[in-house]
Amino acid sequence: MGTPWTTAVIPRQAGRTAVVTGANSGLGLETARALAAAGARVVLAVRDPARGERAAAGLTGDVEVRQLDLADLASVRAFAAAWTGPLDVLVDNAGIMHVPAGRTADGFELQFGTNHLGHFALTCLLLPHVTDRVVTVSSFLHHRGRIDLDDLNWERRRYSPEGAYAQSKLANLLFTLELQRRLTAAGSPVRATAAHPGWAATNLQGKSGNRLKDAAVAVGNRVVATSSAQGALPVLMAATADLPGGSFTGPSGRLMRGAPTLDGRSPAASDGELARRLWAASAALTGTDLPA
Repeated sequence: MGTPWTTAVIPRQAGRTAVVTGANSGLGLETARALAAAGARVVLAVRDPARGERAAAGLTGDVEVRQLDLADLASVRAFAAAWTGPLDVLVDNAGIMHVPAGRTADGFELQFGTNHLGHFALTCLLLPHVTDRVVTVSSFLHHRGRIDLDDLNWERRRYSPEGAYAQSKLANLLFTLELQRRLTAAGSPVRATAAHPGWAATNLQGKSGNRLKDAAVAVGNRVVATSSAQGALPVLMAATADLPGGSFTGPSGRLMRGAPTLDGRSPAASDGELARRLWAASAALTGTDLPA
């Protein structure tokens, strides 16, 4: 067995720029911390700039904070329109999990709209600037996901917080699959990779509004989960290691813990036709697209 992958093997990032969405806490903050420590200029793209500034104050290196609300396409467009210069790595990390039924500013189901559609639009708009790779953070729970192309925004089905989250995380992987296909077809050197953290103790969990569910998650975070820093390792591997496009990284050990390694997708997450159909639906919903 080889030496476990750690932040110690991250190549020097001096002269490179990274955007990390949702970087004011949890996996995003730890990802930003490691990239900045390796020499990158890191932009913390966050919904609440005040919280972002407090997070940035605890980081070492070249960091800045910019406002981005992935649940509002106007905010996504403003962020992208203000971007100038090259962007080496885009880390689509921000997300919400198992929240009560809600809608984004544009009327999308809140989890699908934030976790998938917001990042879909952001990536399409920023891709002309990207020089190296796009990393999308999914989840092992994508295995439970089902894409209902006739009801992506849960307008006909009875809403399920768990089902909506799993759908959004499956959508993240299908997005990566189709993005890599399009990059390859265009002869682009940019790579699309994906990662999942396993079970990491972050503030992503415990927002269901159900006291019993949230209490059970809190116990799991104390007993089973790994730290945010450990959970960020697969994301950092996907962002900095020399991996082929389409790679999916995750923890190697049992109970979704351990050093990062290449992981396997579910059959649904490997369905190229489903990926193309979801892309078309996402482009229609967001008004953003890339050449086929």
